[in-house]
Amino acid sequence: MLETDRLILRQWQEKDLLPFAELNADPEVMKYFPKALSRRESDNVVLRFRAMIVLNQGWGFWAVEMKATGEFVGSVGLAHQPDRFDFSPCTEIGWRINKNFWGQGIAQEAAEASLDYAFNVLHLREIVSFTSIHNTPSENLMKRLGMQKQATFLHPALPAEHDLAEHVLYKICHNSLSD
Repeated sequence: MLETDRLILRQWQEKDLLPFAELNADPEVMKYFPKALSRRESDNVVLRFRAMIVLNQGWGFWAVEMKATGEFVGSVGLAHQPDRFDFSPCTEIGWRINKNFWGQGIAQEAAEASLDYAFNVLHLREIVSFTSIHNTPSENLMKRLGMQKQATFLHPALPAEHDLAEHVLYKICHNSLSD
């Protein structure tokens, strides 16, 4: 579990399933994903995220809640990608936030805590992030986090002709963060 001034990043709980499913069914939130998810698909994502956190002894894509209210915000965290991409092995950082919390610095606050954990607890040397070339909001967050653009690539899970196939790849190294 990680805490920031406003947030708790933690293992998934049963109470997270419905709000995460609502987030994953929202066309606006899922605009840069191949499709919105059904309830079953969303629940399966949570099962994978839970298992990842257990396997990694406490880290992965965490559930994020507001510290003051306990309200579910979304998911932010880290995932090891051993062989999925041409640039693997790597550890990625990613986020998916309920649109009611957009524009409040929530994703950045949670991502900064995740990067701190990656570099100062896991002692990783670098973290990557990637998104569709059309996802300017996420790309802007990568820049605000101090990440540097590395390349564009075709996501291997999508057909090359798919509108979302072309992705940008960003990276940040441990020594590029200010202490």
